[in-house]
Amino acid sequence: MLSFLRFFGVTVAAVWLGTSVFGLFVMPVFFTDEMKRLFAPPYNGAIAQMVLDRYFVMHYLCGFLALAHLGAEWMYSGKVISRVTLWLVAGVLGMSLIGGLLLQPKLKELHRIKYADNYRLSATPLQREAAAKSFGTLHGLARVTDFLALVALWIHLARIINTGEAPRFVSPINKFGLDKMS
Repeated sequence: MLSFLRFFGVTVAAVWLGTSVFGLFVMPVFFTDEMKRLFAPPYNGAIAQMVLDRYFVMHYLCGFLALAHLGAEWMYSGKVISRVTLWLVAGVLGMSLIGGLLLQPKLKELHRIKYADNYRLSATPLQREAAAKSFGTLHGLARVTDFLALVALWIHLARIINTGEAPRFVSPINKFGLDKMS
């Protein structure tokens, strides 16, 4: 069971890190000149938002699975959960929840206002300009949090791979030296 938990924890951490790598390095493709030729603004941004919806779902799933893994590892092995590991997992999950549930809807709304004509909305040029400025600021904040999450997940993966301390509980066979008697 412990080897399965270890494999599960490493897999979740690796998938979560991979999701962050995708978000930080692949998502900008939607805003390249080549993509803009295929899908002119605002359509490239709308496509990116659809991908981001799934990106955040992966983050939530991996975050909750990582917390469950830490709990299961504690229950089955008796290994004390490192505060650093717990804070890394909780911190990245928290950033993901804030990004997906608070920041992303605001960015979607600002995108719609910025390109109001394409969405058949009425917005003054001043409102569009303000939306574009706010969008840029929030998007920059999102990129910084993506980078912080990537670093935190890289550290988390390194900590999960490293076996660290032995479990608190030793099996009775080894504890009493019964394995040497036979």
